[in-house]
Amino acid sequence: MKCPFCACEESKVIDSRPTDEGERIRRRRECTSCGKRFTTYEIIESVPVIVVKKDRSREVFDRNKLFSGMLRACEKRPVSLDAIELAVDEIENSLQNSLDREVTSQRIGELAMEKLKSLDEVAYVRFASVYRQFKDINTFMEELAKLLSEK
Repeated sequence: MKCPFCACEESKVIDSRPTDEGERIRRRRECTSCGKRFTTYEIIESVPVIVVKKDRSREVFDRNKLFSGMLRACEKRPVSLDAIELAVDEIENSLQNSLDREVTSQRIGELAMEKLKSLDEVAYVRFASVYRQFKDINTFMEELAKLLSEK
């Protein structure tokens, strides 16, 4: 780390502590040349996940969109906000930890349906009906039949 006072590239860390709920690290440094102290901050560099939509357009992943969609599906169901938040966190972590920087909206929908299936079956069917764009009652019944056969 270059000293802001004398431009020497050698310094030693005197104190190190986390800030912002562990999102950053604050380091107090001392220049080995001039002896002056300065503070640096270290943050995790996050690479955005890009969502490839059905029309082939691309946008940055927005966890709020996923959360609101899952929340809508769970409306008036016995599913806590914490459970939905945890499911969204798990999906987001899965996307961040994958080696792919681009993911299809279809994949995100599938991940959301997996989580909703374990949280509440009615919420799962609601989400699936919008996500898969059921054309008529027969496609809706096919999805219900699949759900029942898995039990």
